[in-house]
Amino acid sequence: MNHARILGALMLAGMLPGCVLVHARTVETPVASIAPPVATPPVIAIPVPMPPPPTPVAAPASPPPLAVLNPTYVTIPMEITVNKPVKDVWARIGKYCDIAEWFQIATGCTMTSGKEGEVGSVRSVGAEILVAKTEYSYAYTQPVREGRPYNLYHGNLEARAIDAKTTKILYTLVYDVSLVAGDEAAKAADVERRRKAFNGALANMKILAEGGTLPPPAPRN
Repeated sequence: MNHARILGALMLAGMLPGCVLVHARTVETPVASIAPPVATPPVIAIPVPMPPPPTPVAAPASPPPLAVLNPTYVTIPMEITVNKPVKDVWARIGKYCDIAEWFQIATGCTMTSGKEGEVGSVRSVGAEILVAKTEYSYAYTQPVREGRPYNLYHGNLEARAIDAKTTKILYTLVYDVSLVAGDEAAKAADVERRRKAFNGALANMKILAEGGTLPPPAPRN
């Protein structure tokens, strides 16, 4: 193709006077230079601050010593059988202030705080606080007295059905006998004194629950 063009140009030059032939050449398009690769920036490690060491936890303080260093808790369980259904028995002897009747307390019993049969209520007998109750039971305690170590005295009264017509009444006392003055014989005598008094109360509960009348109270020492 290029040779044909050159030949045509020579012939044209011969035909046209004063025409100068300029040698034609092929101009090559320069190839674009390849850009050098872009260098990857270096990875910079950013230091992560370490958390501060945990603050040491102080050991819990030791509890103060016991007011009674060597308590001796005794339990006095007592019971009696009543020939009545449990519902009838409890309706007759189970109110919180019924203690005045079956314990034959001359001064009676009144509620000094709260309502009859309500947990947290207080009766005038011993300023005793009702601390727990179920349908046919309750438990009480006595408050701390000024100048007297607390013996943790608790009483629990319960009526438990044996069958549809028979009920067992249970009375349980718990207290710290170590606070009773004297030797072991004196402490044992205190336990027996309480047992006798509350067994008498149980006998009165049976009489009342079965529809009887209580005898005159025995003189108390």
